[in-house]
Amino acid sequence: MNIPANHPPVKTPRIGVLLVNLGTPEAPTASAVRRYLKQFLSDRRVVEIPALIWQPILRGIILNVRPRKSAANYAKVWMPDGSPLAVYTNVQAESLQTRLGGEVDVRYAMRYGEPAIARQLEAMKADGCDRILLAPLYPQYSGATTATVVDEAFRALAGMRWQPALRTLPAYHDDPAYISALAATLNAELAKLDFEPDAIVASFHGMPERTLHLGDPYHCHCQKTARLLSEALGKPLTIAFQSRFGRAKWLEPSTEDTIKRLANEGKKKIAIFAPGFSADCLETLEELAMQGKEQFEEAGGEHYAYLPCLNASEPGMDMLEALVQRELSGWL
Repeated sequence: MNIPANHPPVKTPRIGVLLVNLGTPEAPTASAVRRYLKQFLSDRRVVEIPALIWQPILRGIILNVRPRKSAANYAKVWMPDGSPLAVYTNVQAESLQTRLGGEVDVRYAMRYGEPAIARQLEAMKADGCDRILLAPLYPQYSGATTATVVDEAFRALAGMRWQPALRTLPAYHDDPAYISALAATLNAELAKLDFEPDAIVASFHGMPERTLHLGDPYHCHCQKTARLLSEALGKPLTIAFQSRFGRAKWLEPSTEDTIKRLANEGKKKIAIFAPGFSADCLETLEELAMQGKEQFEEAGGEHYAYLPCLNASEPGMDMLEALVQRELSGWL
């Protein structure tokens, strides 16, 4: 095609894939955690309390008390290259880029913190991406996770005169590729243990119980994931929900209570994993692997193992590539 001499430069059209995860502070410091929590906990999808009630609590109490403690926890799991969640998500994006080749521009973003969704979408558009697959890395759909990623992406598009076409990756809680990847990873990790677990706990991130009654499918998605995975493994799984916050009633049973109950029931050897997390992070490496072990041993347990997330493992990347290739159908 001949372009007039005075025509502005035109990029060659490309396809983009933007992997999105929750977010992380930029450093394991109280000031960085405070900035992160302010953005995270100000999201009306995350905290559905009216702002006039919630913001004074957030700014007056939580942001003055919680950052120092959270920063100390982040410091326990911080990696040489940064936050585990950012490191693993970056490796996932790099691995997927290698698998898909130069025809596709693969990047990652965080819903809260950096790299921001809006900045990445703008950069991808500037590099010629006229079709972008937005891929929230949440297997189970929730308004507080998947929906807020989509909200933020469309807010970014609302400021663009020339918008790229956008597709979104659906929840994949029951996708055979996801269940197969989890089963393969868990079987490999269980084979490495020097003990046979009396129980295997599937710990999903908690949500306020009211979200279930308001129509959020998250609880049902978690239950279906656990059922299908149990069938694939040929082993029973104990479902629990972690990371409770505040005084509201949350989905039950809680992971902490479940760990203690199992020990009290005489199950001295357990393994625990987090199928709802696509990459290891504070909630898995500190809350489950460290705090969980202490809670179990204090309750009389003897052998405790945390089994890692899919991260950028071969089964995990096979799954991610399959999901993305499927959603890019007709574009590639």
